[in-house]
Amino acid sequence: MPYKEREINKLYYTMGEVTEMFDVNASQIRFYEREFDILQPKKNKKGNRLFTQEDISNLKIIFNLVKEKGYTLQGAREFLRTNKNEAKENQRVIDSLERLKSFLLEVRDSL
Repeated sequence: MPYKEREINKLYYTMGEVTEMFDVNASQIRFYEREFDILQPKKNKKGNRLFTQEDISNLKIIFNLVKEKGYTLQGAREFLRTNKNEAKENQRVIDSLERLKSFLLEVRDSL
């Protein structure tokens, strides 16, 4: 039975790690933090932002609405205000489909 590595999920991600995940500048993450009230990263004593897994999923939702679907910031804010659960469910489905795609690509490459 082959050993399969578990995915390691951290409790907190630094601003640098989040900017690498989304391939954006820190200023854009800070801007979205001011614009969207669902994004609430914790701050340590030095004032550094620490993002939880929930913050990361909220950022994914925001990026999907703004970058992929073409919502304006005001439109995305209103959509999240009225359809927050629907947006979270849609993002969960998108994440699982992306994981499935990467798995299938791995299988294809191993053949």
